[in-house]
Amino acid sequence: MRYIHLNPLRAKLVKDMSQLDSYSLYGHSVLMGRIKHDWQDRDYVLSWFGEKEGQAKKGYRQYVKAGIDQGRRPELVGGGLIRSLGGWSEVLSLRRNKERVLTDERILGSGDFVERILKEADETLKYQFRGDKSRQEVVEFVVQVCKKENINKRELRMGSRRGRICQVRS
Repeated sequence: MRYIHLNPLRAKLVKDMSQLDSYSLYGHSVLMGRIKHDWQDRDYVLSWFGEKEGQAKKGYRQYVKAGIDQGRRPELVGGGLIRSLGGWSEVLSLRRNKERVLTDERILGSGDFVERILKEADETLKYQFRGDKSRQEVVEFVVQVCKKENINKRELRMGSRRGRICQVRS
């Protein structure tokens, strides 16, 4: 978080910490209490730096300021694949050799790790969104029930409260 919040300073979009405190395009100004974003959990972050708001803001600001001297950190530059492989030279070497590595810019880690995470996500999604096949099965089931009970599908959809239609619908 500190590294990201210092990006405007490293990019010379602001000249010093006091300007960074008010720079509205990064979350740092929210933590410093200068602007408000309801979606940003300011209290949670500040809780790591002190129990009282003033103490927490001061501790957080000192923590960020201490990161200025660290400058650009190579391990935090570039997307997931770049970091996972150890830099651009490794990525370019793979491209020259026409080697492919499974990657996803949202996930930082080795190809094997990325593959495992994506498989786990696919398994989870498979049960959350069962897809067109399940929809088709439901449609076929409704058609069969309507045929068996001699009820029109349109009647079933219309919300009729006729006893028999309600029973079939449930």
